[in-house]
Amino acid sequence: MTSQLKDRFGRVHNYLRISVTDRCNLRCMYCMPEEGVPFAEPSSLLTYDEIESVVKTAASMGITKLRITGGEPLVRPGLDSLISRLAAIPGIHDIALTTNGMLLAAQAEALKQAGLTRVNISLDTLDPARFRLIARRGDLKRVFEGIEAAGRVGFDPIKLNCVLLKGVNEDEIPAFLKLAYEQPLHVRFIEYMPIGHADDNWRKHYLPLSAVLEKARAEGFDMERREDVRGNGPSEDWQLTGGKGSFGLIHPVSDQFCSRCNRLRLTADGHLQPCLYWMDELNVRPAAGDEQALRKLFLKALDLKPENHEMAAKLADQAQSHNPTERRMSQIGG
Repeated sequence: MTSQLKDRFGRVHNYLRISVTDRCNLRCMYCMPEEGVPFAEPSSLLTYDEIESVVKTAASMGITKLRITGGEPLVRPGLDSLISRLAAIPGIHDIALTTNGMLLAAQAEALKQAGLTRVNISLDTLDPARFRLIARRGDLKRVFEGIEAAGRVGFDPIKLNCVLLKGVNEDEIPAFLKLAYEQPLHVRFIEYMPIGHADDNWRKHYLPLSAVLEKARAEGFDMERREDVRGNGPSEDWQLTGGKGSFGLIHPVSDQFCSRCNRLRLTADGHLQPCLYWMDELNVRPAAGDEQALRKLFLKALDLKPENHEMAAKLADQAQSHNPTERRMSQIGG
């Protein structure tokens, strides 16, 4: 089926990211403040019935790929039942999950049986003490247990998301590259984005990903571009010669990829967001169960979608053409 979701810049959308909760069992320094943020009341979250309704309409318009996010999606009860329902929708053939891994070991088998295709696991450090610094709570050991469980039940590929923070974890780039060389894992380095907090702290810790390639070459790694890592995102992928895995670069600030954007976002409280960075959003909850009303909202979201997000302009203190969102990453869906 030809996608009906083409915006005014010619970008075809086949990918929907769905946040199922804004709650999280960690407080990562790039995602929310240490004291946390006010969480939505459970009654304000989309029900699984409502999410299924939205996805059925999205699939009829050309959405084929889904990603389940949060907050931490695995804190929401019965997530495997939602995935089972979404996997049964005609036209949906890929469902991925982004998780911090803390609860993954106990749920990996049920998620796989429900129809989950792939997992991305956040891992910003390989050092237990530094993990507590970045995540502010939790246990790195449980994340590694989640990674092992993901491999054991057959998820492939397994991607590890590492947000690079200047002055915090950039010295671990060689260790992450070694991990990708020795194990069939796909490490993705991600630039720190100013979502909901384009402040001095973001400027202080922002690091362009050119640092990864420079460090890889300095460490003596041979590498070549790779185009076959399965996924829906904008990662620039590299294979380490002789290695079992690969690494990728996701650089929305230093080298934005908006011209290739194929995604829309659904927040846990039921708002359709055309772009991660801008404030524009549409409440779909009143339309849940009404296919025609939902179709109109999807088309309106495409009309609202700007050409790019202008994060680099914010870094340079330049004027911006739209209003940035005030939601934090955990409130949108990472």
